[in-house]
Amino acid sequence: MLGVRCSTRVCYVVRCVTMTSPYFMPSRSGISPPGDQDAVCGPAASLRSKLTNNRRNVEPDSSGAVKEVKEEQEEARISEQRPSSAPLSPGGCHPKTEADTLPLSSQSRRRRQLKVEYEEDEGVPAVKTELWEPPDWKKQLGYIREMRSGRDAPVDKMGAEKCYDTEAPAHVRRFQVLVSLMLSSQTKDQVTAAAMQKLRAHGCTVEKILTTDDETLGKLIYPVGFWRTKVKYLKLTSALLQKEFGGDVPDSVEGLVRLPGVGPKMAHLAMDIAWDQVSGIGVDTHVHRISNRLGWLKKPTKTPEETRRALEEWLPRDLWSEINWLLVGFGQQVCLPVNPLCSACLNQHSCPSAHKPSPPKRPKAGPPRSPKPEPKQEVAVKQERTKKEPRPTPVSPAAQRRRPRSLKS
Repeated sequence: MLGVRCSTRVCYVVRCVTMTSPYFMPSRSGISPPGDQDAVCGPAASLRSKLTNNRRNVEPDSSGAVKEVKEEQEEARISEQRPSSAPLSPGGCHPKTEADTLPLSSQSRRRRQLKVEYEEDEGVPAVKTELWEPPDWKKQLGYIREMRSGRDAPVDKMGAEKCYDTEAPAHVRRFQVLVSLMLSSQTKDQVTAAAMQKLRAHGCTVEKILTTDDETLGKLIYPVGFWRTKVKYLKLTSALLQKEFGGDVPDSVEGLVRLPGVGPKMAHLAMDIAWDQVSGIGVDTHVHRISNRLGWLKKPTKTPEETRRALEEWLPRDLWSEINWLLVGFGQQVCLPVNPLCSACLNQHSCPSAHKPSPPKRPKAGPPRSPKPEPKQEVAVKQERTKKEPRPTPVSPAAQRRRPRSLKS
């Protein structure tokens, strides 16, 4: 009996220790059935049901990242309302934490950092930066059109558009336009028109230029500027046109600038006049000068090519063909290189260069000075001078002593 009592007492003690010690607590799943667990752990169940309802009520979003951010914000708000350390529930179970209520996928999403990228709205237009343009250029251009309405400048009567034979075949007309542009460099329109008239009478075709000797060709185009160099360019250009382009003028700026003696200005003008295609602004000395005087450039330019690029940045494309004709005639009649007629210009009140003295004209290079003579030459020159000059007659000392009696005291 004593052994039975001891064993019974020992079992009772062990059972009490097992029931009361937290180290021997059974799993939550074994404490109460699933049906009674929500009743025992009320706060955890309410949290779980609230999160489940929030996930069901949220509409599917086009961006998964935005949906995750909303769920995490709701979870963070609820977790902040709960105390960080909660006591055990009366039923002996611990309150469920957020990690217990969320699935494994949500826990893994909580660990990594989310990068939310917002897509641009298609309906909102992108911000456009305004291009620079001169303040009064439209008003100034209107006045220039008014001053050029007479069309009586040299470019209107003797420009490249007036120098070709209108009855010639199309490829011959294009070649004559190119030749007139090549001759017009550093030459007045009157001289260019006279040279083209003589060339057309002689025969201004690719074949005729190649069969004409340099001396005859030079006499035909004389006195255009740099006529010897232009004779060479005409021969080389005609040979290249016959070899690579079938005797016709190239229909692209890249092909035109390959020709000897043809630059960007001639190429853009040839595209406009010969092919009726606007590829760029033809900037010569008149367009370059007037654009800088009117302040049509963001900053002053030094070369016509810089002026062309600066104008094409802001000038509307539908004005590229007209601007050369307008400014060239305006520069020939009113806005002269030296002593411009500002008092007769309608833009004198808006032009920043109006009534300002024009820069002094550079003096032309005079004839080369003769080199200094060598020492031997200097001696020879002195001897020649002494031979030509009469020598003074020597006076004897006795004659010097004699004086007229009237001079004696």
